[in-house]
Amino acid sequence: MKAAVTFLIPIFSLFWAQALVAIVEIEESATKPALPPKEVPYLKVVQLIQGDPMQRQYADSLPSLLAEVRERTTLNVDPFPIYIESLEDEVIFKHPIIYINFADRHDWTLSAGEVKNLKSFIERGGFIFIDAGINALFLRGNVRYGQMHSFADWEVSPEVEEAFRQVYPDQLFEPLPRNDVFFKSFYAGLPDATPLPHSIREFIINEKWPQGTYSAMVLKHKERIAVMVMPIMAMGWGKSEFGQWTTRIGFRVREGVEGLSERLREAAYGGESYETTREDGRTDVIYCETPGMPAWVEEPSGDWRVFRYYHSQEISDYAHTFYTRLGVNLFVYVFSQ
Repeated sequence: MKAAVTFLIPIFSLFWAQALVAIVEIEESATKPALPPKEVPYLKVVQLIQGDPMQRQYADSLPSLLAEVRERTTLNVDPFPIYIESLEDEVIFKHPIIYINFADRHDWTLSAGEVKNLKSFIERGGFIFIDAGINALFLRGNVRYGQMHSFADWEVSPEVEEAFRQVYPDQLFEPLPRNDVFFKSFYAGLPDATPLPHSIREFIINEKWPQGTYSAMVLKHKERIAVMVMPIMAMGWGKSEFGQWTTRIGFRVREGVEGLSERLREAAYGGESYETTREDGRTDVIYCETPGMPAWVEEPSGDWRVFRYYHSQEISDYAHTFYTRLGVNLFVYVFSQ
């Protein structure tokens, strides 16, 4: 019996010693303050709206896109922009990007304070994106036309061009090449075009958005792109609280058939004609019977083609996907420079 007792004493001693150490460690850890989780600060986007922010164009679009950027990429972007009414607001110096929908600024004449701030913002590395800042001539009769119709033109709207001439009198906007890294900064190429009707698929792939690109004009500062201007993109970004697209988008397609050029060339016509600039600098002549709605085009080659308009759920979904992918590329490009 004594041997048994002698044998058990070291075991119980070891058990209580280990338990005591464990209790001490628990108590010590309880008294030490827990390290806070590592916080990644939000990346903020400034949106300029001249007037009531509640009246802004496509109110759901930018928040929807920023939420998409946050979900798809490692960028911790705040989905809620910071609204400003003027570029005189000093908050622009706290954040790297300003988004402006062309129609949200009614007067593009910059004040002296805006010129000073904009120049300083750019020289500090800031970036400005102007949505719907490219409006073909036939879309300039009403600001709403440029919100509802995109058209590949390689000429900045005169108001935007004049505004930035106040900041950099000797700088000119130039076309963004289709092989620029911007177009593959996150997504590259077009979405799968299989859902599109066969009759328009080749036009979309080869002419409308070749290689997933879009018409864009840029202003550079010391070889860095500081300002980018495109036709309307916001119409393809907005989602409802239920995740449904908030707009319907159709496609405008150029079509030609044998003998069409001769018939159109000789046709009587009572509408307006407008010149638009191609990527290579040549000119298309657009004919509109209804304001803002092209009916046919005379191309530099001498060929004439008509514009057909196509609508379906598949077309709308495809357009939304394209515009959203391009929008994601925009913010990845800006924040990774």
